[in-house]
Amino acid sequence: MSLLKTTESRILACIQNDLWARFVTLQNHNRIWTLTVTNKGVRKPDEQAHKTPLVMVHGFGGGVGLWIRNLDALSHSRPVYAFDLLGFGRSSRPPFPSDAAKAEEQFVNSIEQWRQSVGLENMILLGHSLGGYLATSYAIQYPSRVSHLILVDPWGFPERPKPQIQEGQRSEVVKRPSPPRWVKAIAAIVSLFNPLAVIRAAGPWGPGLVNRFRPDFKRKFEDLFDDNTMTQYIYHCNAQTPSGEVGFRAMSESLGWAKRPMLQRVHLLPPSMPLTMLYGEQSWVDSSSGDKVVQIRSPAHTRVLLINAASHHVYADQPGEFNKVVENICKSVK
Repeated sequence: MSLLKTTESRILACIQNDLWARFVTLQNHNRIWTLTVTNKGVRKPDEQAHKTPLVMVHGFGGGVGLWIRNLDALSHSRPVYAFDLLGFGRSSRPPFPSDAAKAEEQFVNSIEQWRQSVGLENMILLGHSLGGYLATSYAIQYPSRVSHLILVDPWGFPERPKPQIQEGQRSEVVKRPSPPRWVKAIAAIVSLFNPLAVIRAAGPWGPGLVNRFRPDFKRKFEDLFDDNTMTQYIYHCNAQTPSGEVGFRAMSESLGWAKRPMLQRVHLLPPSMPLTMLYGEQSWVDSSSGDKVVQIRSPAHTRVLLINAASHHVYADQPGEFNKVVENICKSVK
């Protein structure tokens, strides 16, 4: 954990705006590592303080450091909060139940307790991947707290397709975009261990393993760091005692599918709640789920946008376009 703290501090040193980093203690005594970024150049700080804040929720195996390309730009006109999900990064790592619904509830309850502890009345809630799934679940349970829901390449929406049998054929396998090599590699072990057990089992070779399977993380941030800072950050985020990944494993059939697909529940969002779904054009996450959400909900309050030349980590692949789109969404909220 001390190595994670040191690596993260190198990343956060890139932030130009005012940064407040601290642990937020929940009612159940768990602690959530939290960043608040505000524009130090704003002439009237009170005006920014009264604007609805943007809250950013990272994906599986991630942490607040992954938003380093976005925090300054998005805090230009309003406060931005980012936190490590319960069980990930520097946040507390409690046990998670093996039941999918109970594990999901533990995540969502921690987000609500965090909101209460920080004192936010409402927020623009943005979630990436697993964070998008949990943000949607949170918005269903606490709709009055969410002014606009932004889902970035969200995990866990589609139902796992069943093989279709046609006359004259034995079976026909349903095709979907092939996940990248690193997803397949982790999927091969997920049924036997917690998803990131291989990183911990590798011991001192763990950082090299991350570099080998995720060289893209180094490339995405190479203009900020000319060393292995970002891959070391990913390693140290996931070399800790498994907790959040235990909850994720409980919620998933495999890395690609959720036991409780969100498409089955997205109709429970208030029809008037604005929802924007952002997908990377080159992502392994199928954007057709977004089109289905538009059909399920009111099209007047649901938008699906594709970010060109972006993969799953849209915010890091095309930070300029991502920040522009999110900032325009934020401008629509007071």
